[in-house]
Amino acid sequence: MVDREECLAHSAEYEGDTVHASFVVIKYEGRDYSDDGVDLVVRDPDGAQIYDVRNKISEKFEFVVGKKGLHRFCFTNKSPYPETIDFDVHFYHVSQIGQHVKDEHVDPLLEQIEKLEEALDSVRFEQHWLFAHAYRQSIVNEGMSQRAIHKAIFESVALVGASVLQVYLLRRLFERKLGTSRV
Repeated sequence: MVDREECLAHSAEYEGDTVHASFVVIKYEGRDYSDDGVDLVVRDPDGAQIYDVRNKISEKFEFVVGKKGLHRFCFTNKSPYPETIDFDVHFYHVSQIGQHVKDEHVDPLLEQIEKLEEALDSVRFEQHWLFAHAYRQSIVNEGMSQRAIHKAIFESVALVGASVLQVYLLRRLFERKLGTSRV
């Protein structure tokens, strides 16, 4: 939940790690839906800016760790309402298998296992991001369907009211015509 500004931190153990991150603004407190986004700034342990995005409701990005240590992810919400954000971050480390294992038959197998692990993590990351998007869309759709129902009820009441008014005016018109022709 981000009211004004919220910072999260995650420690990178190794230089050269790949970081995959995503966020989706899921819920707007106190209102149905808005296209206002949030700002995100990512800083390295020295405070240097690594990544910056403005006014987005969702974003996926990746970067390579230049310096190990605590990386800060700071969200800024400029709207007057608190917002719920689904944030996901993964640090991937590729170890140097060849330095520890000398058997040339095992090295290719371990490299393939490591690639498979990274691919599976990537799939999990994508699934999480898509789930967050689907959840946000279900909230938007629910709000829109509620508004559509209210609009349909209002239109039905207006149509019934117009019909009743027409019947009343037609009766009155015929009563006047019948009344003047009898005299």
